[in-house]
Amino acid sequence: MRLIKCTIVLLMVLSIGCKQARKETEKTNDKNKITRKKQVVYQVFTRLFGNTNTTNKPWGTIEENGVGKFNDFTPKALSEIKKLGVTHIWYTGVPHHGVIRDYTAYGISNDDPDVVKGRAGSPYAVKDYYNVNPDLAVNVEHRLEEFKALVKRSHDAGLKVIIDIVPNHVARNYKSISKPEDIKDFGENDDVSVAYNKNNNFYYNPNEAFKVPLWENNYSPLGKDKTPLEDGKFIEKPAKWTGNGSRLSQPKMNDWYETVKVNYGITPEGIKDFNKLPNDFESKDYKKHYDFWKGKTVPDSWIKFRNIALYWLDLGVDGFRYDMAEMVPVEFWSYMNSSVKMKNPSAFLLAEVYNPSLYRDYIKKGKMDYLYDKVQLYDTIKSIVQGKGKTDYIPPILENLKDIEHHMLHFLENHDEQRLSSVGFAGNAEKGKPAMVVLATLTTAPTMIYFGQEVGEDGSENAGFGSPTRTSIFDYVGVPAHQRWVNNKQFDGGQLTNKEKKLRDFYKRLLNFTTNSTALTGNYQDIHLYNRNKTDNYNDKLLSFVRWSTDQKLIIISNFDAENNYQFSLKIPETLVLNWQLDEGKNYKVIDQLYKQYNTVLKIKNGIGNLEVKLKPLESFILKIQ
Repeated sequence: MRLIKCTIVLLMVLSIGCKQARKETEKTNDKNKITRKKQVVYQVFTRLFGNTNTTNKPWGTIEENGVGKFNDFTPKALSEIKKLGVTHIWYTGVPHHGVIRDYTAYGISNDDPDVVKGRAGSPYAVKDYYNVNPDLAVNVEHRLEEFKALVKRSHDAGLKVIIDIVPNHVARNYKSISKPEDIKDFGENDDVSVAYNKNNNFYYNPNEAFKVPLWENNYSPLGKDKTPLEDGKFIEKPAKWTGNGSRLSQPKMNDWYETVKVNYGITPEGIKDFNKLPNDFESKDYKKHYDFWKGKTVPDSWIKFRNIALYWLDLGVDGFRYDMAEMVPVEFWSYMNSSVKMKNPSAFLLAEVYNPSLYRDYIKKGKMDYLYDKVQLYDTIKSIVQGKGKTDYIPPILENLKDIEHHMLHFLENHDEQRLSSVGFAGNAEKGKPAMVVLATLTTAPTMIYFGQEVGEDGSENAGFGSPTRTSIFDYVGVPAHQRWVNNKQFDGGQLTNKEKKLRDFYKRLLNFTTNSTALTGNYQDIHLYNRNKTDNYNDKLLSFVRWSTDQKLIIISNFDAENNYQFSLKIPETLVLNWQLDEGKNYKVIDQLYKQYNTVLKIKNGIGNLEVKLKPLESFILKIQ
C-alpha cells in the first residue's frame, strides 16, 4: 500500500512537472511566434513609379510619355510605403533588359524592335545581368551607383530589397558589357555545331538561321512608328530555341520570341545530365544541400546564375523573385538557393510556380522560401469576387496546403494579373476589400500588393504592346490613380479623390494590423463550413475563420456580396471554446480591429459560442476577443 501511495505521489509530481514544462514550452513557442512577424511585399514597377507625365500616347517615347527613375524613390516616398505596413519592396525591372532607345554613347548596343516587346521592352528579357536598366538612371554612366544608393535609401527606410532573376531565359541579344573580367557571357563558349551539350548555355538548330515571327492582326513593332532597325530581320545563326521552349527557328508571334531558352543540362529528350538529389533530401536544410553539391560537376549555366545571384547580394539586395522557376530543374534550385542562403541566411526567395503538384518539390528540394498561391487560392478568390465562385471552396484549399501554408504567398494583383479595378476583373476596387482581408489574415504566409492597388488603379491605358486591364510592363506609360498619390513627387496623396484616400487608408490599416498581430503567426481553424450547416442566413458569399495565439484570439468574417446586408448568429464550435478556455455562461466583448468602431458580444451557452453579427455589403471584421 505504501508503495502504491508513493507511486501515486510520484506520478502527481511528474504530472505537475510535465504541466509546468508544457507551460514553459508554450511560453517559449509563443515568444518565437511573437518575434516572427507577418511579412508584406510591395511590388513596384520601377520605371513607372515616379513618372508624373500623363500623356499616355500609345507606343510613346520617353520624351513623349516620360519615365520614372531610381531617384524618384526619395526618403519621403519610401517612408510612406513603409507606413503602409510594408516590410519588403520588390523593384521589378531592375536588371538591364532590351529597350528601344539609343544609348550607344554609353557603349550600349541598340536593340532591334523585331525582338523586343514594346518600346520600353520586357523586364523579363534581360540583356546584361551585371548592370541595371539605363532608363532608370538620371546619369546613365553612373546607373549602378544610383541603384546602390536606392538600396541604401530602402534599407534606411526599414525596407528589405527584392529584385528579379529570370533563370529560364535571357534576351535574344544578350551581351554583358559590365561583367567582371573572369566571367564569360552566356553562349560565349558554346559549341554551336550541336543542338545540345551539357555545358552549352543555349540549345541550337545547327545550320538554320533565326527568322522573325510572322506578325498577325496587323501588328507592327512600335505601332505606326518605324526605326531603321525594324526590318523584319534579326541575325542569329544558328538559331537558338525560344524562351518558352519552342524549337522553331521561326517562332510564332505568341511565343516568347524576344528570349532564348537557357540550357540547364537537360537533353532534348528530357534526360537530366547531372546528379540527382538523394531521396531523403526533402528534409535536409540548405547547409546539407550546399555540402551535397561541393565537388560535383554541374552544367555551366548553373554556375553563371549562381554567380549572378551572389553579385546582387554583394550590392545589398536582400532577396529575389525567380521568374518561371518551374521551367528550371529543381536540382538547380537546390544548388542555387543553398549558395544564396550560405551567403545570406535571411534572403527572401520567392518563386513563380504554377503547378500545384510541384509545390512541395520546389519548397523542400529547391529550398524556396515562398511560392505564388496563384492556381488554387488566387484563382478561387478571383472567381468569388466576380460572383462566380463560392467561399465554400476556400477551406479545402487551406486543408490541402496546411503542411506548406507558410510558404504560399498571397496576392490579389501583380504585374502579370489584371488590375482588380479593371473591367476584366471586378471593375470596382471596393470588391477587393473582403478578398484582401481574407488573403492577409488566412495564413502565416506573406501578403503582396502591387503598386497602385491601394488607390484602385484600373489598368485601362492603351500603352502599345499588349492590351489594357494590366498596367503595361512593355511601354512608357503613366499610372493615373497612382500619379494622383505621387502628387508631383510630394508622395502625399494630395490629388487623390476621397474614395481613393479611403481605400488607401483601408490597406494601411489592414497591412499594419497583420504585421503586428501575434495571432496571425499562430493557429488557424476554419469555422465557415461548420456555420454553413448550423447557422441561418449564412451562405457561400460569407467566409469565417479564426486565428489565435496565447495572447490574441481573432474571429475573422468577410462578406463578398456587393449588394446584400447579412445578420446572423455566428457559432463557435465546442472544440474551439474548450481550446480557448472560454467559460460557460460568460459573455465576452469582441471589437473590430480595422476601424475600432464595431463591437458585439460572444456568448458561451451549452459549450457553444454565439456571436451576433451584422455585415454590410463587402464589409469585413477582424474581431478580437477582449
